[in-house]
Amino acid sequence: MQIGGILLGRDFTLRHSSDGGRDDLEIHRNPRAARLIARFDERGEFRALKSAPDLRRGWLLEAGSLEGMELALEFFYPAALGLVLSWLRETIHPTPLRETLDRQTGMYRITQLLRDDQALDLIACRCGEGCLRTVLWDLSVGNTVSSLPVGRNTIEDFPADRIPLLCREACNLLIAAARPIAKGNR
Repeated sequence: MQIGGILLGRDFTLRHSSDGGRDDLEIHRNPRAARLIARFDERGEFRALKSAPDLRRGWLLEAGSLEGMELALEFFYPAALGLVLSWLRETIHPTPLRETLDRQTGMYRITQLLRDDQALDLIACRCGEGCLRTVLWDLSVGNTVSSLPVGRNTIEDFPADRIPLLCREACNLLIAAARPIAKGNR
């Protein structure tokens, strides 16, 4: 099975999906090591978005149990398993971008001025290229996000050997990136 950029082994191991077949991996035996592995990219830069496609390679985490794997995954992709469970139970409720922007206050209130075309461009860049999550939310009620690569806003055709990383609402990084664009619309 694979979730995001991580390959899950039947022996309760986790590794970068691109590291299959390598025998020179740095071995970790504590699921909490996932927190440090996920913190920095290959260049040693801080990873503000845990679902960005820049997870460093070269490691093998021996979690030891299913519970250990769950804990490690919580450090790699916070809330990912809970979101999948909500989706399977049909209790997940995506929040449209406009609703998220409409509840912004203070210095982020200005994001309400973001035009739809600007939002679609921003989503294509930030969510389509910079994040592994599948966007479940719409631009507004009845107005789907059309700027994502094929398959990045639907989970109906998700491969059986993959656990999807789901996005039920625009993240704070997307909202922050919308602010300077919206400021230009004053």
